[in-house]
Amino acid sequence: MDLLSVLNEKIDNLLKKYEELQKENENLKLELENTKELLAQKDTELLDCKEQMALKEIELEEVVSKIEAILGK
Repeated sequence: MDLLSVLNEKIDNLLKKYEELQKENENLKLELENTKELLAQKDTELLDCKEQMALKEIELEEVVSKIEAILGK
């Protein structure tokens, strides 16, 4: 093989590797976007759960107050 053939082969290999890395990069970008969307959904679910817990805590406090009032009589 002459030098020009070797250089052409190396350039072809570099171009192939570059294309592979571009595809991998695009896939990683899509995965990141999907993960961000999932995280946003989970954050919303967590907020809803915290709100429900707060409401249940209020209900529990009301029930305890009623029980204490009954026992105090």
